[in-house]
Amino acid sequence: MTCTLDRRGFLTASAAMAAAFAVPRTGFAQPAALALQATTRTLDIDGRAATVFGLINGNGTPGLTLDPGQRFLLDLTNDLAEPTIIHWHGQIPPNAQDGVPDMPMPLLQPRETRAYDFEAAAGTHWMHSHVPIQEMQLLAAPLIVRRPEDLRADRQEVTMFLHDFSFRPPEEVLDEIRSGKGHDEAAEAEMSQPADPHAGHDMGGGMAMNVMSEMSGMSMPGMTGMQMDLNDFDFDAYLVNDRTLSDPEVVRVEKGGRVLLRVINGAAATVFWLDSGEVPGRLVAVDGQPVQPLPGTRFGLAMGQRLDIELDLPTGGGAWPILALREGAQERTGLILATAGAKVPVMLGMADEAAPAFDIDLAQEAALRAVAPLTERVADASPMVMLGGQMQPYRWTINDRVFEDRIPVTAKTGQRVEIMFHNMSMMGHPMHLHGHHFQVVAINGRRFSGALRDTVYVPPMSMVTVALDAGEAAEWMLHCHHMPHLASGMMTTFAVSA
Repeated sequence: MTCTLDRRGFLTASAAMAAAFAVPRTGFAQPAALALQATTRTLDIDGRAATVFGLINGNGTPGLTLDPGQRFLLDLTNDLAEPTIIHWHGQIPPNAQDGVPDMPMPLLQPRETRAYDFEAAAGTHWMHSHVPIQEMQLLAAPLIVRRPEDLRADRQEVTMFLHDFSFRPPEEVLDEIRSGKGHDEAAEAEMSQPADPHAGHDMGGGMAMNVMSEMSGMSMPGMTGMQMDLNDFDFDAYLVNDRTLSDPEVVRVEKGGRVLLRVINGAAATVFWLDSGEVPGRLVAVDGQPVQPLPGTRFGLAMGQRLDIELDLPTGGGAWPILALREGAQERTGLILATAGAKVPVMLGMADEAAPAFDIDLAQEAALRAVAPLTERVADASPMVMLGGQMQPYRWTINDRVFEDRIPVTAKTGQRVEIMFHNMSMMGHPMHLHGHHFQVVAINGRRFSGALRDTVYVPPMSMVTVALDAGEAAEWMLHCHHMPHLASGMMTTFAVSA
């Protein structure tokens, strides 16, 4: 089945979605399961037709929105010509419904339907194929679960779903990344000046940049002169809600109104800064979990992460670009908030200067505080997870092993576990754990009560410790959310026993 979408309808979906997994639909009075299709779509990207994948709800638009208290009661149908499986990123389903190939369920075959039924976790989340090349083909969409306060709040919700896109087949993209050709050329052209380790969010950036020997007070003698790798592929387009800045979405807003931006980084291999320009913002949630409000106009998010940002618009009319800036590069994308009758500015897809690297000193992460942190408790287990790899040969590992040769991180149900991610590579890694939410509790050995998350960014030569209570006895995926890294082996499992 091929569905050609009007991209301007992207944000109109607000139907509640859910589904029962291997549960009979008859015999009990219950809400009807809603439908979700993995299918193909045709997009207009900078005047060129592109056939991509997508996750389309019963209203014919991408993504799902659930109301407070609604179960995830959903029938997923595969209308693609190839097998797939969908992971519900940010949700904590029973392990059998988590959406990882053969862990334990097999891929969903063409024309097959699979049922899902579990309690939905509130917040800004998303869903995507757990077949890396399919996620790179845009088989991904928002998954929003509203809280009661979202319905009471006098504010307009706007979703920004970020992605990177290549017209080339994903297999070719992965081959080029693994060969190192694209990286070598870009690195030679865009070597930056040394970064100031104390500049925080204003650090200069480029394709590669010098990382200094101190990060957040932690001495790293071996770092001087070493090069941090930022982007290892130049995509053809960078998208917000399936569109580039050559034809951005214009969202009509009220003068003096309040907007809640739900920003989702669904990109395969791109870290973004979200820049609200003239409109001051407050970061109020990360990865769907509320944080104490953090004011600012620029916040970053790595692959797999989400930001909820409240914006208070000026009382006069106007148009305000909300931009997503590619880290270490000049490319940008975005949408425009505009009051009725306002002149909408023309925005170029290239900025005058490269955006900085994201959170090298973990200043943004260190500033976040959970509204409802985990209960204080002594850890029962404290495994260290070493993140390693290099651009040539293109090989990325966890504890010096690829997935096929993995040694799982182990725990028992109910244990408090503190995982220390220690990145000894020269590229940052957004680390995602399935089936759990965790709290950031230390950066480079400094303890604090940080944000609750499911995906944490670990810069080069840095250590981030997260705490969690081990859940269902099962094998849960633990991996880098940089898709080429995942596809090259940077995965293991978190094996929980009873």
